[in-house]
Amino acid sequence: MHQKTERLIQLKKLLKIERDEDFNQYQQSFARNNINYRKENGVTWYPIIITHTEIGLGEYIAIDIERTTNLNEAHQFSGGKLAALFSNTHQDAEPINGTIKVIHPNKIRLSLTIDELPDWCDDGKLGINLLFDEASYREMDFALDKVINASHSRLAELRDVLYEIKSPNFEKIDEPIQINGLNASQNEAVQKIIAAHDIAIIHGPPGTGKTTTLVKAIIETLKTEKQVLVCSSSNTAVDLLTEKLHREGVNVLRLGNPARISEEVLSNTLDAKIAAHQSFKDLKNYRKTAEEYFRMAGKYKRTFGREEREQRQLFYQEAKKILKEANVLENYILSEQFDKAQVIACTPVVSAGRLMRDKEFTTLFIDEAAQALEPMSWIPITRSQRVIFAGDHFQLPPTVKSKKAEKEGLAETLFERCVQIKNVAVMLNVQYRMHEYIMNFSNQKFYKENLKADETVKNALLSFDTDEVLLNKPFEFVDTAGCGYTEITNPESLSISNPEEAHLLIKHLKLLLEQYLQKNRSENKINMGIISPYKEQVQYLTTKINEDEELKMYLPQIAIKTVDGFQGQEKDVIYISLVRSNENKEIGFLNDIRRMNVALTRAKKKLVIMGDSATLSNHTFYKDFLDYAESIGAYQSAWEFLY
Repeated sequence: MHQKTERLIQLKKLLKIERDEDFNQYQQSFARNNINYRKENGVTWYPIIITHTEIGLGEYIAIDIERTTNLNEAHQFSGGKLAALFSNTHQDAEPINGTIKVIHPNKIRLSLTIDELPDWCDDGKLGINLLFDEASYREMDFALDKVINASHSRLAELRDVLYEIKSPNFEKIDEPIQINGLNASQNEAVQKIIAAHDIAIIHGPPGTGKTTTLVKAIIETLKTEKQVLVCSSSNTAVDLLTEKLHREGVNVLRLGNPARISEEVLSNTLDAKIAAHQSFKDLKNYRKTAEEYFRMAGKYKRTFGREEREQRQLFYQEAKKILKEANVLENYILSEQFDKAQVIACTPVVSAGRLMRDKEFTTLFIDEAAQALEPMSWIPITRSQRVIFAGDHFQLPPTVKSKKAEKEGLAETLFERCVQIKNVAVMLNVQYRMHEYIMNFSNQKFYKENLKADETVKNALLSFDTDEVLLNKPFEFVDTAGCGYTEITNPESLSISNPEEAHLLIKHLKLLLEQYLQKNRSENKINMGIISPYKEQVQYLTTKINEDEELKMYLPQIAIKTVDGFQGQEKDVIYISLVRSNENKEIGFLNDIRRMNVALTRAKKKLVIMGDSATLSNHTFYKDFLDYAESIGAYQSAWEFLY
């Protein structure tokens, strides 16, 4: 094997280190913490009640559960994750594992791997724990083995191209593609995709219409291919593509668990398509009859005599016989859905699941590919003839929990390496989101000044009236140096906040809103985002803004999140609280300049950043940022607002 593919063997080792670290963190969280702490951390719901039971896909039971306390509190449960139902009354009872099918703020639909609920479920005091996600590690490891051992096959060829052992091939296209509504670089990207035999890349900086271009490329590909596979490790990105393709009239089958419960996404899910099938009524009747037999069997408790046990057994046998017939019908409906679908959309792990076992694809599209671990990208590549990546390696990197694995190269993505291959990537170079002053710093630092602001946004402001100073400037850096605002570390979470900086931000926000509403702009609602790299600061700001009488009426228009929560989003106005202010000039999280790039490129018309120049200026990136703010007249001292 060529030495370059030794990286794959190294990746297997790094993946094991990452898995062990992840599991270790999970175990520590459960061993060290009582049920209340786990509830606060969002990995346990307790107490819960089972509100509904039915037979789901296959012969297994699906249950609906609701939490009865801590309503609407944030949690880490999400579609597709594994969870276990447990009893606090029967401590020795084995928990029941299942997969989360649907999630609402206080409700979960759990698909279980059993065909009847144990008796302890009737005794109350039930809870649900989030389980460690072993499946994704298993699938990544399996995919790496496949890639390492591939020889004299299409996968071996693809591996050699992606590892620069062989050169990628492109078809010569005589007539340039001109798709209406796409700009020159977007059309060039689609053309590159159509011509590619092995790999092509859409490099999409913020606001450049990456998703639109990807959708058009998928539609163009479907002119010559019956079906394509579309993946992203982010459920939200899969949903967005599903929604946009559906609107273009493409038949999309969305596998796995939608994160956005919108009509378009739900109608494309496998469950919804089965429910809309003409034979679904028959399937339902089978299920209903089987459920009736199960219910009758359930009346005969195990402690009864021999006759009752036999009766119970007969009812079970009858139920299972009917379920077998239901399964035959269900499999027929399933295969019909797969045959009809032009696009199968899912996360990489789902692409390796039971329903996809024998599926092969000519073209695979991976969105947000710069956020996916390399082994994660290989999962769907192993069943494809060619791969199209879309993403931006200057935005959010993948999450790696092990510092050792990160340092030794697990954080480097396949996208990041392939984007260096000659002639495979097209960078989209016109952005349609933000004022050029908001764009320019990122453009200099990350995109070699190749980005242009479209005429429609280039000079977009909240107001063109020079008297409205807060609305007339697209960009402000408010410097808190010398104000004595000091960061505070929470000893439990180890996250950092800066209350005084938060109060200054709220003061500035109120002044901006006051100015905005003076000219009776109340009809024209303004949407705002507040970003901080620190959870503690996000929580502090959320509490203070929720308590503020003046700001209460604007709550629906204000989103307050960490940087990751704003990935892919945009707002008219963005505030960023950098938090760090200390004598040692330590900036921690802020060292991650890719995350900072995401934060800096969310605003359309107004960006306000608060931070302490004395702490920040030690770092080249922030020193350059301060110089940039100064050069466009965006620098202000916090003292100007302290009256």
